Amino acid sequence: MSETNKVRIAEFLDRVLSSGDISAAGEYFHTDMVEEVPFPGQGPGLAGLKETLAGLRTAFPDMRWNVQEQIAEDSRVLTRFVWEGTQRGDFLGMPPTNRTVSVWGMVIDQFEGSKVKSTRILMDTMSLMQQLGALPGAPE
Repeated sequence: MSETNKVRIAEFLDRVLSSGDISAAGEYFHTDMVEEVPFPGQGPGLAGLKETLAGLRTAFPDMRWNVQEQIAEDSRVLTRFVWEGTQRGDFLGMPPTNRTVSVWGMVIDQFEGSKVKSTRILMDTMSLMQQLGALPGAPE
């Protein structure tokens, strides 16, 4: 079962996040799913997730997510990823910068049956904001 869950997460990243088929998110997440670490302004459940993902796709229309590593245990899958994209739309109140970013992160997805019931994401948001010019970069 854990191998199947790993494949489901990889499919979600490719189909929904990279290809932009936001409407398909319900095939991977329960309607009452819980985002343990919600994105700023993210509403509850699947509806909130879809709205957040649509906003990300608007801000970074060319974003591509790549699985670097996956570990599965029982009904949980940890996925280490890198996503890349160019900011062409507003992002967290920041107007388009046309800068390309590369952001690493990890997400732990808890499955209930064949769909994710809860998810917890950790992204390198400090680096993301530095790459967008919102924060000073690291000293050389």
